[in-house]
Amino acid sequence: MNEIKTGTLTVAGIGSGKFSQITTEVLQALKICDCIAGYEVYINLVKEHFPGKEFLSTPMRKEEERCRLALQKASEGKNVVFICSGDAGVYGMSGLIYEISSEFPNVQINVLPGITAALSGSALLGAPLIHDFAVISLSDLMTPWEKISKRLEYASAADFCLVLYNPMSHKRKDYLFKACQILLKKLPEDRPCGYARNIGREGEECGILTLKELSTAELDMFTTVFIGNSSTKVIETSGGKKLVTPRGYEFEKSGSDIK
Repeated sequence: MNEIKTGTLTVAGIGSGKFSQITTEVLQALKICDCIAGYEVYINLVKEHFPGKEFLSTPMRKEEERCRLALQKASEGKNVVFICSGDAGVYGMSGLIYEISSEFPNVQINVLPGITAALSGSALLGAPLIHDFAVISLSDLMTPWEKISKRLEYASAADFCLVLYNPMSHKRKDYLFKACQILLKKLPEDRPCGYARNIGREGEECGILTLKELSTAELDMFTTVFIGNSSTKVIETSGGKKLVTPRGYEFEKSGSDIK
């Protein structure tokens, strides 16, 4: 009787890809694994740090194939780490891995968290997510635009701070504009907003602007957008302007007022 091999597949978030921002837990998993799998762009972010490892990658839009390759390798008794940008459970691959996993019953699956762009981008801008917030992707590859627009409408009506992933791309140049037009039905034109682009990578930048200005901003799919709630404000600090959403703590101000 043939012995059934058992393997492990760890789905791990690597944050922005900046090596210093990968968690110690994920780094340890990458050090001891036999194989690292993932989207080729993310593989290239870590490849130089792990010479001698086996790598499995596929291009964009080959997510199911990528997951099956990783599960198949693990089913052969290998210790595989499947890397995702940000957090593996926030627009990552952990969900699809679990959906397909029934076809590979001898594979043990683990998920390790990473720093998602909502958090790393928020840190660059200041503190825009101190209170309740909602995260919405503007990509309609797997979610109809009608559903996305409803989520934008309801979230703005509920006075959430909003984080928008995938605001625009070459094929979706007007999606951020369309989203802003929906929001402007309920929110003022001067609502404080911000963006963070290429977080933790070459060309990193962030900016603060109004909702009206955001509607015509030229951004891309490597940008994360932040839209404040009714309490969000811009504060002048020694490090420049910062986007801050108060939680509501009562405190005494000393010296000049915060503007």
